[in-house]
This record gives sequence, C-alpha cells and structure tokens, in this order.
Amino acid sequence: MGVLTIFLDKAENLGNADFFSASDPYVLLELEQDNWVKDVDYGVQKSSSKNDDLNPVYGETFTFNIPTLDNMVLTCKIKDDDTGSSHEKLGWCKFNLEKLGLSETPMAVDKVVDRNVFTQSAKIYLKLSYKE
Repeated sequence: MGVLTIFLDKAENLGNADFFSASDPYVLLELEQDNWVKDVDYGVQKSSSKNDDLNPVYGETFTFNIPTLDNMVLTCKIKDDDTGSSHEKLGWCKFNLEKLGLSETPMAVDKVVDRNVFTQSAKIYLKLSYKE
C-alpha cells in the first residue's frame, strides 16, 4: 500500500459568491480510481474554511492510502462555506495522478479551477508526492 501526500498550498483569484462580504472558501479533495466500469472511491478530505478571503492560503497536508497511482483521479472542489444555506461552488479541477509521474519528492502543480472572462482565472496550487 502506498501513500499519496497532498500539500494544499493556496488558491488565487476566486470569484465571490456572497453579497455582503467575501466568500469563505474551503477545498474538498476527492480521490477515486477511474476504472471505466467499476470505480473505486478512496474518500473525501476537507480543508479548513478561510473567512472573507478570495486568495486563501491553507498550508495544510492530507494523505490517502492507495494501492497504486494507476487510473487515480484527484478532484479538487472549492466551495463557499455558508452557514444555514447551500455551499456554492467557486471552482473545481481534476488531476490524473498516473500521468504526473509522482515520486517521494513533492511536485508543485497548479490548475485553473474557474475561468474568468474579465479578470484573471482562479487557480489552485498543490504539492503532490507518492511513496510506495
């Protein structure tokens, strides 16, 4: 069994989903093995929420115990933490882990999570490593 380590560094240029203040973003990290017919779910982990921050810095580490990187897909969903109402989606992206060539040395990766027409696109920044 191997260990996938995800260091959630930050997100930038998130859109605002709130009317009276800035959004309170948190990140859901979902890991699954995409086997076309029979997918295997390895769980969801949640970051802390950052109040009134459209450029949140997390500095949080998460681990998943997985047998292989074959067909593994990491989905990052950024949502607005709203007490008493639905949590609006601020952005999302997917990483095909098998194609990244991960090793024990952390690899910095980033991806657009929300394309903006008139402003800079929102991005998420991670460091990923895998140890067998």
